[in-house]
Amino acid sequence: MSQRSLRRRFVTWVAALLAAYLALAYFAAPEFWTFRDRGFRSQHFEMVTHTPQGIPGDPINVGLVGTQKEVVHAFAVAGWDTADAVTLKTAIEIGESVLFDHPYPDAPVSQLLFDGRTQDLAFEKPVGGSADRRHHVRFWQTGATGDDSRPLWLGSASFDRGVGLSHDTGAVTHHIGPDIDAERDFLMRDLATAGMLISTSDIAGIGATTTGRNGGGDPYFTDGEAIVGIVKR
Repeated sequence: MSQRSLRRRFVTWVAALLAAYLALAYFAAPEFWTFRDRGFRSQHFEMVTHTPQGIPGDPINVGLVGTQKEVVHAFAVAGWDTADAVTLKTAIEIGESVLFDHPYPDAPVSQLLFDGRTQDLAFEKPVGGSADRRHHVRFWQTGATGDDSRPLWLGSASFDRGVGLSHDTGAVTHHIGPDIDAERDFLMRDLATAGMLISTSDIAGIGATTTGRNGGGDPYFTDGEAIVGIVKR
């Protein structure tokens, strides 16, 4: 075979490899990732919770992809406590914690409904010496999954700034801080700093809201986005 023929064949191989690369990098790979992203991102949820009385509650502003065991472990590593169930005993204990300013790091949180169900998991991180002020989040397991087939949990994170009476019902309740985006970001940053998240991405939440009110009548504002984290296995 002549040197000219070898050179022509080499150029043909290089052109074929280049064409294959371009097809993979700019057509096949993007389509592959688009297909992978059609998991929970293609499903629509009503991104707000409700009180047992049917009043709109805190918006859904966070999500996690992982098994229940992985989610619980991630919060434990990040220094969050699992909230106790609401019982007469725990209700008395949280009242004593607030009145006498003593710790109750796993104090219960009130029930909210999402998709007609009360929360499956709840976590908190106290600020100060009692259950009066705390970071807290509720999670509901959905029927959707992430790209790795692990379940998607959607949650509502907010900061309890103090105890008082509900503006709507008069019942004793925690009042939340209005900047729920700051609480969303704090939670995700805490999990990421603890090394418990592989990655995060944004999904549409309730939409930009400047004059929202939760089930206790507390005002809130948000950019309307929810952040979903992929939990480390």
